[in-house]
Amino acid sequence: MKTADFDFELPQQLIAQTPLEQRDASRLLTLDKHTGAREHRHFHELTKLLRPGDCLVMNNSRVLPARLIGHRETGGACEVLLLIDWGDNLWECLVRPGRKLKPGAKVIFGEGELTGVVEAEVEGGNRLVRFHYEGIFLEVLERLGRMPLPPYITAELQDAERYQTVYSKVSGSAAAPTAGLHFTPQLLAELEQMGVSLCYVTLHVGLGTFRPVKAENILEHEMHSEYCVIPQETAYIINRTKASGGRVICVGTTSCRTVESWAGEDGTMCAAAGWTNIFIYPGYKFKVLDGLITNFHLPQSTLIMLVSALAGRENVLSAYEEAVQEQYRFFSFGDAMFIS
Repeated sequence: MKTADFDFELPQQLIAQTPLEQRDASRLLTLDKHTGAREHRHFHELTKLLRPGDCLVMNNSRVLPARLIGHRETGGACEVLLLIDWGDNLWECLVRPGRKLKPGAKVIFGEGELTGVVEAEVEGGNRLVRFHYEGIFLEVLERLGRMPLPPYITAELQDAERYQTVYSKVSGSAAAPTAGLHFTPQLLAELEQMGVSLCYVTLHVGLGTFRPVKAENILEHEMHSEYCVIPQETAYIINRTKASGGRVICVGTTSCRTVESWAGEDGTMCAAAGWTNIFIYPGYKFKVLDGLITNFHLPQSTLIMLVSALAGRENVLSAYEEAVQEQYRFFSFGDAMFIS
């Protein structure tokens, strides 16, 4: 299977640069995974599309203000982007300028409130940086850090909370689980009132989610690893939903990858935690997921491959072509799809 099989034409002007004023006012393209049938709706109409007994699985990871702008001890500006917490104040980071930030280099942020020393270079060119500060690291980050928006968003974000889901709780992501950005507290309350169960997993989204597939054959692509957690309560709700004939609907590819990583072959869920590098592409047999709420993804990305595994490549590419014709907004701040 070729990477080029998942390409499509996307006009630059359809890449959403800012979020809508009202989260659930975004458009929603529904896609029947069996027939390919499509409808055009709005996100708040999920109350008409979900059924009592269904459950939504949502990723409650919260984006760290992980982009730090500072300077080197020897002078000159630098930028450090936090990627993975290795523990004991040691982080794997993306740094610029890389040629100036070799092991031993010291970086300074906020007039010395936060400093770091590059300890090693790791595979892929990232650096291990050990940080030094007074107080609580997350509070220091809130003061000094900036939101790490995806590279295709060039507009300034006026309200940092718009790049967080309303149910974000556990800090650790380098990017938002963007399918969840459409939900409002009111919509979630309405869904619960009509008998839809809400449950949560945690997967800390890494920048690998934006990494293009460079291999010509998708089977040669090396998937990035991300840390995820399935609480006991979530496992219970998923198992109860399946047993009673309801649908398990994941909000976003991160929630999908989490439950599919840890489900038993019979679809049974247990509480779990660990790293996953699951790569879902056409031919994959889903063990738990019945439906998916997701945004529109980059051409030739692992995310459009995952969606194609669920609904069929031809159905997905046809739906994307229609979305382009209908001027849907794409990517992180864009519109959504509901595949069922």
